[in-house]
Amino acid sequence: MADGSTDTSDISAVVGIGHTDYVDDYRRVRNGEKPHDSYGYATVAFKKALADAGIDRSEVDGLIVGPTTAYERMGEILNIDPTWGGQADAVQAVFQAVMAIKSGMAEVVALVYGNDQRSAAVQYGGPQAMGGQSFLSYVYHSPWGLTSQGALYALMFQRYKALWDLSDKDLGQVAVGQRQWASLNPNAIMSKKPLTIDDYLAAPYVAEPLRLNDYCLINDGGVALIIMEASRARKVAQKPVYIRGLGRSDLNHQATSLGPRLVDFYRPAQQKAAQQVYSAAGIGPKDIDALLVYDSFTPHIFFALEGFGFCEQGEAAHFIAQTGIGVNGKLPINTHGGHVSESYMQGWNHQIEAVRQVRGGLDQRQVTDCRHVQYISDVAGKAMSVIYGA
Repeated sequence: MADGSTDTSDISAVVGIGHTDYVDDYRRVRNGEKPHDSYGYATVAFKKALADAGIDRSEVDGLIVGPTTAYERMGEILNIDPTWGGQADAVQAVFQAVMAIKSGMAEVVALVYGNDQRSAAVQYGGPQAMGGQSFLSYVYHSPWGLTSQGALYALMFQRYKALWDLSDKDLGQVAVGQRQWASLNPNAIMSKKPLTIDDYLAAPYVAEPLRLNDYCLINDGGVALIIMEASRARKVAQKPVYIRGLGRSDLNHQATSLGPRLVDFYRPAQQKAAQQVYSAAGIGPKDIDALLVYDSFTPHIFFALEGFGFCEQGEAAHFIAQTGIGVNGKLPINTHGGHVSESYMQGWNHQIEAVRQVRGGLDQRQVTDCRHVQYISDVAGKAMSVIYGA
């Protein structure tokens, strides 16, 4: 059994990032255009990441693609025959790249994601929900109307809200804080749409207690990262951003009855993942300059803050109110606007923001003296975290 410590620090570094123009992609799709399919969006992002890294495609010997595209076909389009490759979601792709580099199977790994979910009218809930057997909610809970992740997180937060006597306004702090950051981000779809707490409370419920602005956007786009072996990165990259640590722990026991979600809000897995990632990086929660949390729905932020030790159990609402997570807050969270205000790229755009914050130069959006950025994901009981650093 693993002892909770992992040797994942400074094995690799991000040397290139790229993404499509989320705002223009959104505008064009709303106007009835179809700029690209998922492969096209991924290809645009990949070319930008290569240019940012200053390397040629021939140097890429590892390829990981998002679950929205087929690995073999994506490799064919990009003309890459890697020595190591596969398919994964955003955070697992980073883990796999680090492990491939550590094992010597690859030195330069491209992580490539594209999604035409809006133009393709993908449904994440209802009788035609995508995923089928891949998602427990669609299989086991559809007789009760729980066919979407939104419904599950609504149920999860409803219990949390009752336990700690919270109000809708407490949850609204998250959406408002992230919209503040989005207003400083020209890449954010919602950058020109301010959100006050009154606006938040006036919006309708989608699945109570979650309102419209608690839900992520649905938009087309693409993201790519180039991750390189650390010593090579130090020689060739202008400003490499190192992966300082990884942490992961899963909760599968009683998952079909929603036990891990409703009883402990995934906290035991988060605490184990926290021990790993902080041990690897040699730091703790107080050393994190900016926090990026997978936010398909705003309650993710509450669970991440408590599970990874930023505050005690049941104190997230008070912590957010007192500390501040928006612009001028003491713990900046989702400084790009996150999934609810920048772009829903299923965690991939959070990796881009982490790299940009560590690199610096983001004007008003830049976190001062930003040296450590942590990413946290707790999707479907997989508690995972990455710490990026200078």
